[in-house]
Amino acid sequence: MAIGFSGALQLTDLDDFITPSQECIKPVKVEKKPGHLAKIKIEDDGSYIQLSEEGKPDGQKLIVVSVSPQSRASVAAKFRLNITETAKKLTAFLKNLGVHHVFDTTFSRDFSLTESQQEFVQRLKAQQSGEKESLPMLASACPGWVCYAEKTHGSYILPFISTTKSPQQIMGSLIKDHYGKSMGKKPDDIYHVTIMPCYDKKLEASREDFYNDIYRTRDVDCVISTIELEKMFEEKNVNFAELENAELDSLFSSIDQEELVGHSGGGSLYGQTVENITYKTLRNRDFKEVTLQVDGKEVLKFAAAYGFRNIQNLVQKIKRGKSPYHFVEVMACPAGCLNGGGQIRPGDGETSKELISRLDELYNSLRSRKPSKNPAVEDLYREWLGGQSSQKVKEMLHTNYHEVEKLSTALNIKW
Repeated sequence: MAIGFSGALQLTDLDDFITPSQECIKPVKVEKKPGHLAKIKIEDDGSYIQLSEEGKPDGQKLIVVSVSPQSRASVAAKFRLNITETAKKLTAFLKNLGVHHVFDTTFSRDFSLTESQQEFVQRLKAQQSGEKESLPMLASACPGWVCYAEKTHGSYILPFISTTKSPQQIMGSLIKDHYGKSMGKKPDDIYHVTIMPCYDKKLEASREDFYNDIYRTRDVDCVISTIELEKMFEEKNVNFAELENAELDSLFSSIDQEELVGHSGGGSLYGQTVENITYKTLRNRDFKEVTLQVDGKEVLKFAAAYGFRNIQNLVQKIKRGKSPYHFVEVMACPAGCLNGGGQIRPGDGETSKELISRLDELYNSLRSRKPSKNPAVEDLYREWLGGQSSQKVKEMLHTNYHEVEKLSTALNIKW
């Protein structure tokens, strides 16, 4: 397992840490916004109250935590629990700390997958009508990959990256905009925390694109990695496995017919239903591909590229116009988010490979549901966003990317 931030934040031209770059790269710039640091007072019941500059109470913050399914699986593996038990105990732990609501980013992933599908269809139609090439479309949910693309390949590769926000950031928009308004709260009245498998998600949350200038607040105020969550259990002297099960929040959750659900590959393209997609592993286990055939003819080709070795090969093919794919899921970490640098480490006597195998089994143990089968998402498209083609959809569910300036240097940097 990788430790800390992905190599994309430190080096460029990576081959899974084998061939580090000697080129100096200006890091992603995070501007300091005007204003003062917030002062928070923690009450006896664990709730937070923001203080004014004079130290007086300035209104109680509504504390919301959104948990990623990968982090949940990591905690389940650590304590030898099933996914549902883990979700209920995690809800109990967080609410005992004073958290008001615990949501599930599986819900916001329904939005992300739906928007990605719509964006892909639009790009495909544009290419077929002779417009400027915009395929293959490259997934954008991994901030390590996005940072690498911005720093290393700039304006050439960025147009290929999907503009759809990650589930973390879509949840941020949903919480700070729709949910806040429904509760009579301004964006800065809500403190939104996410629990993620990846340290790079901290960088993603800090992007200027996700900052509200009017209310001086971010869509995601704090990101806690899974391993930091484990440290919280230790600091609080909590035996997580023995916690009582709490009732799960039904709003913005992955509960369907009183049971948790997850996602699996599947969708509808060319009028053909694609169920239980099986990827073909090619050169290595972190590069897989699948084709969609209609009447015996190959019409679409997809791939999953995990780890920087595979990412580099993919990018070079795109630059040479040799990529055969229409859509590629790209992840910086080998084995994907389940193997994120912020996940809980293997226990005594267990190898990383064995842990990943258990995580994969736990993650896929839930019944799967297509995003289109979530009625709450359909309702929110209508009530919150004003339809699937509205301007607000672009504002709330999409983002932009920025080429990062390279610094000229005469130094021959040795790493």
